[in-house]
Amino acid sequence: MEIGRKVKERALSIGFEEVAVSVSSSNSVMVKFANSEPSVVQNWASLEINVYVAKNQRILGTSAPVSSLEDAYKILENLYNMHSRLPPSMLYAPLPEPGKPSPLQGLVDKKLVEAVSDPSGISEAVVEAVNRYKIDYFAGMLQVSHDKKALVTSKSAELQEESTYIKMYIRAFAGEGSGQWSLGSRRLDIRRIEEVAETAADFAYRSRAQEDVPPGRYNILLSPMVAGNLLNYVAEMALAHSVLMGSSIFMNKQPGDRVASEVFTLEDAPNLVELPGSTSFDDEGVPTYNKPIIEKGVLKTLLHNTKTATKFGAKTTGNAGLVFPRLWALNVPRGDYKFEELLEEMKNGLIVTNNWYTRLQNYVEGTFSTITRDAIFIVKDGEIAGAARKLRIADSFPRLLQNIVALGDTPYDMYWWEVDVPTRTPYLLVKDLGTSKHTA
Repeated sequence: MEIGRKVKERALSIGFEEVAVSVSSSNSVMVKFANSEPSVVQNWASLEINVYVAKNQRILGTSAPVSSLEDAYKILENLYNMHSRLPPSMLYAPLPEPGKPSPLQGLVDKKLVEAVSDPSGISEAVVEAVNRYKIDYFAGMLQVSHDKKALVTSKSAELQEESTYIKMYIRAFAGEGSGQWSLGSRRLDIRRIEEVAETAADFAYRSRAQEDVPPGRYNILLSPMVAGNLLNYVAEMALAHSVLMGSSIFMNKQPGDRVASEVFTLEDAPNLVELPGSTSFDDEGVPTYNKPIIEKGVLKTLLHNTKTATKFGAKTTGNAGLVFPRLWALNVPRGDYKFEELLEEMKNGLIVTNNWYTRLQNYVEGTFSTITRDAIFIVKDGEIAGAARKLRIADSFPRLLQNIVALGDTPYDMYWWEVDVPTRTPYLLVKDLGTSKHTA
């Protein structure tokens, strides 16, 4: 907080009219697994400053690690030397008056604070759980962090928050097969850690003998790993600046338009305290709140900061980043299908457990492709009948959203490099989804 105050005062003293300073510190440990055992343990501490400044409706912002106040002051001087060369921003709007966010309870888990100093208990639980299965080897990583942040603005906002989280994934290998699972949480639950390891190992073991399946249209059950990745893209398209920049499937849609199946809801969930990313205030000091982006298939809102809200004639939704709106955490409310019932509903198709390299060919139409990774299970007559080799899912987000027919009754918290925004989601059953060969 004191660093933020001093940086704010320096920014005002050199001539800026508006300032928002977010200062964050993090103590973290990362354990990397290779060849079925912990291979590297890294500890680090960081201090980062995020600065927003404005003068004559010219906006600048930057984020950088700092080791002293002098580092921060140099950043301000560089920004001031640049500002006169910029045109006034089409998105300029004054910083809002400070809100009064209610502190979120449960953002800090003392067990995770202790694990930053000694992650051995978590590492041992991973190794023991994976080795319950007949696999060849496994790899992966887990990261535990203890974070603090403070926000100071020229509108007299002074807010602070403390939190912890664990982020992990495990990838296991058996014969021709492999499997991966992930977890992101603000709390340490050893049983959930073990479930990540067990799921990855189980997928690998059951997919160790694979067969080719022809590309075409299939009923596909998307695991939470895959759903989390794809829904990150959908949610990013609901950020107001994505619409302004022409990179959104919602460009030609209005709140109230149907954009998905009526069984599907997607929420921006900054107050879902179990998920990393949860917070009580945004980067403008506005209180955050949970809200549907899509509710029962209907587009409910775009996500705004005060600048895009002014441009759209709307209100901020508590999603301010430094300059553009941002996502905090995502939630897909669970359905009422047990896993076996999802397979019965599918009848015939594929279960895709993981993916990567998602790429969009046309942002407005939402056409995309993504490569399947790790276990793919073949379903025949409502039962798993084997494992398939790699495919590419190639379709469009509007079609995928419209073709969701059922949701599982168990939510999972996903967070790894392909699910950059922590996401809680069940399994999603999508009918008639397109696939192609994974290589040209």
